[in-house]
Amino acid sequence: MMTKVTKLFSGVVAGAATLALAAGLAPSASAEDWVALLLPENVNPRWESQDARFFIDSMAEIAPDVTVEVFNANNDTAAQQRQAEQALTRGAAVLVVIPIDGESSAVIADSAAEAGVPTIAYDRMINSENTSFWVQADLEGMGYDQAMHVIENTKDGDTLVMLKGSPTDPNAAVIFNGQMRALQSHYDAGTRILGYENWTQGWDPAIARRSMDQALTQLDNNVQGVVSSNDGNASAAIASLAEQGMAGTIPVSGLDCTVQALQLILLGEQTQSGWRPLADMAHATAQVTARLVNGEDFKDLAPNTVKNGVGADVNFVAVASYSAVGEEGVAYVIENDTSITKEMVCQGPAAETAFCSG
Repeated sequence: MMTKVTKLFSGVVAGAATLALAAGLAPSASAEDWVALLLPENVNPRWESQDARFFIDSMAEIAPDVTVEVFNANNDTAAQQRQAEQALTRGAAVLVVIPIDGESSAVIADSAAEAGVPTIAYDRMINSENTSFWVQADLEGMGYDQAMHVIENTKDGDTLVMLKGSPTDPNAAVIFNGQMRALQSHYDAGTRILGYENWTQGWDPAIARRSMDQALTQLDNNVQGVVSSNDGNASAAIASLAEQGMAGTIPVSGLDCTVQALQLILLGEQTQSGWRPLADMAHATAQVTARLVNGEDFKDLAPNTVKNGVGADVNFVAVASYSAVGEEGVAYVIENDTSITKEMVCQGPAAETAFCSG
């Protein structure tokens, strides 16, 4: 059975459903077994339009009698903890959590364990001994790909800007580590110059925009490349570059392959974005969730383990990734991501590109 929220997320008013949940107006579960999906924020469109929808669809296929209810904390750590508490009080069988903060979210997993409820860390690790399962791509490798793209499209002595992710998101540090694996030797040798770097609290594009504005001011526009940790940061950097007449003249990396990012790639303003099969991540999570709801072992689905921040062994599934560059990269994402169509990408200025009009 599917809840009202499930239906709303499948339709055009998904955002309204999320806002209602964020305000604490969660609907009552209508099935005996239900699971809670806790989203971190709505700054990045993927959480609602892709991850939540893919998970709901997978659960409907694998465990049609299990209801999914979706909550969004809007980048408020305390709100996410309250939503988890509400879900536990109302009898959720499993918590699927995309944490805002990998450290403080341990409270959620620990409280759930006390109630006999397993917690799944989706996309972002939860640093608790009570994290049951984790699914993610090789984010360090994706960060490395971002940096290598910028290195390969700049020359010796060029100055780079690094727009890093949210300091509370454990994934941001992993991505940065991958970037530095490619960049550190260049910085040490002086073949690339680190002109400016900053973290982006909450992955907020407005903060990334201010950082890029500051970088261009401090460096007097002497910037030849932007190592951006996600597409939100990239679009913010491009807007700042556009004000200086520099958009499309330097490489800018990203992550997530949002529709906007694919459009910017076609326009030549963003030059790279990392793509992960979010549908595969959600499907793997749904398979494990269904087992946990039934009290069944899932280790055959995730036989490998990884240590989290507190040294606990967590069973995990690693998914593949792809570095999208140019028209070929856009075509690959459209072909492999069921949530994105050519019609969606070929809107606005992108409609006039050769890819869309040819």
